[in-house]
Amino acid sequence: MKKYIRVVGAVIVNENDEILCAQRPEGKSLELMWEFPGGKIEEGEEPLDALMRELEEEMGCRIEVGDKITTTVHEYDFGVVELTTYYSKVISGEIQLLEHVDMKWLKRGVIDELEWAPADIPAIELIKKG
Repeated sequence: MKKYIRVVGAVIVNENDEILCAQRPEGKSLELMWEFPGGKIEEGEEPLDALMRELEEEMGCRIEVGDKITTTVHEYDFGVVELTTYYSKVISGEIQLLEHVDMKWLKRGVIDELEWAPADIPAIELIKKG
């Protein structure tokens, strides 16, 4: 039986209504694919707390979490990922690439032009619609 991994992702929107897209590093699963920053929900942790913690760890910034976008489940070779995405905005700190190798701010209409991790794609379809 494959490992079941609960994760959260922040769909960070800036003042120009652009979405933050983050590229995964080489040598890790889904290498160089694009994703919404976030990470695993620890045992006993609430999803929103996990998302705020992960953004501080991965990008050195504090976020305010807004509306939930969607929850999707995708089976990878390494396990089954349940991803819940939330609209978010940076409230303090500058975004740093502590875990990712690149980032881009893209308009909603073109975010699907990147090579996204499969679990993120259902959220992208909803985000494109605005």
